[in-house]
Amino acid sequence: MLVKTFGSAVFGIESTTITIEVNIDKGVSFILVGLPDSAVKESQQRIKAALTNNGYKYPMKEITINMAPADIRKEGSTFDLPIALGILGASDQVNTELFSKFIVLGELSLDGSLKPMKGILPIALKAKQEGFKGIILPKENVKEAAIVDGLEIYGASEIIEVIDFFNGNSNLERTEIDISKEFYKKLNNLSVDFKDVKGQQNIKRAFEISASGGHNVILIGPPGAGKSMLAKRLPTILPPMSINESLETTKIHSVAGKVDAGAGLVTHRPFRKPHHTISDVALVGGGGYPQPGEISLAHNGVLFLDELPEYKRSVLEVMRQPLEDRQVTISRAKFTIEYPAGFMLVAAMNPCPCGYYNHPDKDCVCAPGIVQNYLNKISGPLLDRIDLHVEVTPVGFDELAHDQPSEGSADIRKRVVKARLIQEERFKESVETHCNAQMSSKELQKYCEVNEAGNAILKQAMDNLGLSARAYDRIIKVARTVADLEKSKEIETQHIAEAIQFRSLDREGWAK
Repeated sequence: MLVKTFGSAVFGIESTTITIEVNIDKGVSFILVGLPDSAVKESQQRIKAALTNNGYKYPMKEITINMAPADIRKEGSTFDLPIALGILGASDQVNTELFSKFIVLGELSLDGSLKPMKGILPIALKAKQEGFKGIILPKENVKEAAIVDGLEIYGASEIIEVIDFFNGNSNLERTEIDISKEFYKKLNNLSVDFKDVKGQQNIKRAFEISASGGHNVILIGPPGAGKSMLAKRLPTILPPMSINESLETTKIHSVAGKVDAGAGLVTHRPFRKPHHTISDVALVGGGGYPQPGEISLAHNGVLFLDELPEYKRSVLEVMRQPLEDRQVTISRAKFTIEYPAGFMLVAAMNPCPCGYYNHPDKDCVCAPGIVQNYLNKISGPLLDRIDLHVEVTPVGFDELAHDQPSEGSADIRKRVVKARLIQEERFKESVETHCNAQMSSKELQKYCEVNEAGNAILKQAMDNLGLSARAYDRIIKVARTVADLEKSKEIETQHIAEAIQFRSLDREGWAK
């Protein structure tokens, strides 16, 4: 007897519905075809034990299973449950009437219990697109699947509950969530806040500009000056994620298995902080069966690289293209996968190996030329993609002991959101540009006209500070953001002057 059940395979951040055809005939063998990997092939032992331990017969006949489409590699243990149901259906132990209406997913333990899985959201979106009635999956994953409206989502703890469901004896409860309520409930729950930061007004201003225009930032300062502490608070002033951004981010985290159990939707902008020993594959993504890397997990959020010169040169260089294209393409012999990588880069570093170059109180003990050599560990092309270079100085005792509260993240965020709304209107006809930092040369000429006085300041700054020609466009983009924060249609001289301030750590003007 031939029976069909339906599962799903995730490829990148998209999924493909897999039809599992089970045929039972005379003989004694188990044949599994359709490009299964080792985990799928081992399902026979798990299924046999799970069925036996729950009072069902494992048919001692020739069982042939085809997983279609046969030219796509099937990976993982989530096909255990649909294969088990197919075997039960083909041996007349379960009613098959509803098999065609549901996607079924789950790894089986030997006692028949179901274990959680990853990649649920792309599967649910695909199931809705293809007209399935619903999904049956492990109970731990129901919130993530229930994000997709229009599907019946049932969570089960063990295979016996799924069998009872198809036989009409089910006690499974449908899981439903109000996505808007879930989204807005968690939106403003911030664990850190800029109101806890004493002093550092210039850094706060730099971060406000960075968040408003989507600009990348590098912080240079001595140990203990507050670089990491400030960077962790940047996501709190970024504009709240839209529901579409939240869904896109959740898809990536779902594929990587990074969605917290029971959390469902990712509502806060990601903040990823990889250690400096990270490999280039772990940063950009890859592997035998490519998984998203840190730059994709930081999509719609912040990637923070602390102690930037300590990262391997090859690791930093592989970021150059994703920083421009906002996506990363991973190619293998038989396929190519694209992952989104639209992140803001925030980097931090000491000014020299000892950490105290330009410190107001402590002397630098580094030999001549060491400071410049240390900065040279960061390549020019990478530094070229960082708009704001900010020097962080230690906070004095008077500021630390001052009880007056600082401006909170909520107040700064309001100004950032207003600036982003101006940019949203400006780039409404553009598909690829969403904020000032992403402007092309053509858009720069169209929206960033600099008057004669502004050009004079720019020329003087480049001559006096030794700024490179590559800094020119970056200064104009930052000036455009400063103007947006002040609701100015034109870029004034004071906007140019403030933007130049944040290029004082450019390679030619630092550590001479």
